[in-house]
Amino acid sequence: MDTVAATPKGQRTEAAFLGAARQVFAEKGYFNAKISDIAEVAGRSPGSFYNYYENKEEILEALLDQFSTEVLEASLKSRTGDPLEGIRGAVRAYWLTYRKYLPEMIGVFQMSMTDPEFAARWQANRAAGIRGVLAGIRSAERTGHRVDLDHGTLASALVSMLESFCWTWMAMGGDPDVDVPDDETAIDTLSALWYRTVFHPVPGCACGCNRT
Repeated sequence: MDTVAATPKGQRTEAAFLGAARQVFAEKGYFNAKISDIAEVAGRSPGSFYNYYENKEEILEALLDQFSTEVLEASLKSRTGDPLEGIRGAVRAYWLTYRKYLPEMIGVFQMSMTDPEFAARWQANRAAGIRGVLAGIRSAERTGHRVDLDHGTLASALVSMLESFCWTWMAMGGDPDVDVPDDETAIDTLSALWYRTVFHPVPGCACGCNRT
């Protein structure tokens, strides 16, 4: 499969399958989608699908990789010397990309509940996000900001906050009696929670700084 996909024609065909899978997942949902549906939208034969992917789960994993790559690239582009703007850029990247890949994210969540191997795959994806948050926490401490919470637990909580908030508002329709936030409200709220947790003023410090 790798040899076929390595040729220019193979790369175009693989891209067609990925694009078709995204369309079919969006229209029918992951569990209702069939490989024959994906092949038809891609304009290829069902048999050619297996030159690139062993099954539907494998193409979902490939789309999860695309999601992660797009989040990372958008986050890196938004980095500045301002910690709050850097956090806001990372949150914006995750929020907008999650919505773009919502059918895939629903499929990933459903699969992780029923397939131990897929659950491990999703945990590996989370681990990459946690490493990114940990890097930000260490950077904050190098500039003199004391982060007086367990770093690993904090990083896990922040990643979970992003995941759960996106799932609640994009996949589940939100919370009762809470107005639907627009993009900027959602991004600003998540960014403020993250920033205030990591860069909070030290209690009792009259100057408002974050240093001990």
